[in-house]
Amino acid sequence: MTRWQRFLRMAFAAVVARPVVRLWLGVNVRHRERLPLRGPAIVAANHNSHLDICTLLSLYPLARVPDVQPAAAADYFMKGGPLTWIARNLVGIVPVVRSGMKAANGERRDPLEGCYEALARGAILVIFPEGTRGEPERLQALKSGIAHLARRFPDAPVVPLYMHGLGKSMPKGSFIPLPVFVDIFIGRALSWRDDGGEDKAVFMQTLSDCFASLRLKARPTREDAQEDVDQENA
Repeated sequence: MTRWQRFLRMAFAAVVARPVVRLWLGVNVRHRERLPLRGPAIVAANHNSHLDICTLLSLYPLARVPDVQPAAAADYFMKGGPLTWIARNLVGIVPVVRSGMKAANGERRDPLEGCYEALARGAILVIFPEGTRGEPERLQALKSGIAHLARRFPDAPVVPLYMHGLGKSMPKGSFIPLPVFVDIFIGRALSWRDDGGEDKAVFMQTLSDCFASLRLKARPTREDAQEDVDQENA
């Protein structure tokens, strides 16, 4: 990354991401201290809105923003034109080659190749384990790519992060954000325990359970609310 690109990324966060998120939307962050400020690290976030990346960038000090790189679909962002320039220079995405795409020489590529390179450089990689934007405020099943990253970089913390409200502000198919307050819940870091006691299925279940727990903090069920009342009255 050049100095010019680092400057552009910090300028984008300062001029676009922060004003939109903090002034137009408003945001409340729980356990901000759990957010990794240095890499290699992986931030695993739910994905409901075009504003997810802007919101995540707004959480970081400007000096750290150039190190935060979101993984995103190459077939969407790397088609050329203004969107590709913005993705590369302002957002700093790591292109993920989705299944069915081939390299220029016709060979199959590892979809996570760019993510491996980013983590090896010490980046803070933002990944959306759902794979694509889902229905507003609904959590989809997680894809296992993040487990491959965690296994390959066992010393990189995997920090689950759940955003609530963005699915209402700017869901898939919408182009104008509504002023909706956003709650962000940051979970405790996970790591790949390479001691023979954990495999991909166990890691994915642990991560899914973390997301479920964070989601309940944002949207408690009636049963959860009643249980809290019962405990307070006990």
